[in-house]
Amino acid sequence: MFEISEIMGFLPHRFPFLMVDRILEAEPGKRIVGIKNVTINEPYFQGHFPGHPIVPGVLLVEAMAQVAAVLVFLTEGERVNVEEKVSYFMGIDKVKFRKPVVPGDQVRFELEVTRHRGSIWAFKGRAFVEEKLVMEGELLATFVDRRQPASLIGEGSEG
Repeated sequence: MFEISEIMGFLPHRFPFLMVDRILEAEPGKRIVGIKNVTINEPYFQGHFPGHPIVPGVLLVEAMAQVAAVLVFLTEGERVNVEEKVSYFMGIDKVKFRKPVVPGDQVRFELEVTRHRGSIWAFKGRAFVEEKLVMEGELLATFVDRRQPASLIGEGSEG
């Protein structure tokens, strides 16, 4: 549905921090499916772990969040410009890692919107390798004007 060049139009991330290779499915405002192809060339494998490379869990969470951000930009359309808006994590809950992700794996991220109010979005996500659940969790994020001071994020938002 969307290749890497199109994804780069939705996300401000670039190598080595762009962690979405393709969007397979998207229902604006509801759900999205994206993939990350894991190769031995990923820069973090030099130190995580030499002789036993596994994808750091925090980077799986980041990849899931990037897929979620694509859904927000698809949903909001013209109202959200990647040059003007930035996303911030507000919460990461109930994250569980079920199986290590290693070079050669293709991770399929499936996310659904569980709540959306104003600039705040909540998602439930799962990650699979060959139909096996490798990670799951809930994400809470906000999308704000890049010029807004980070210290104001969350003030006056829902609790």
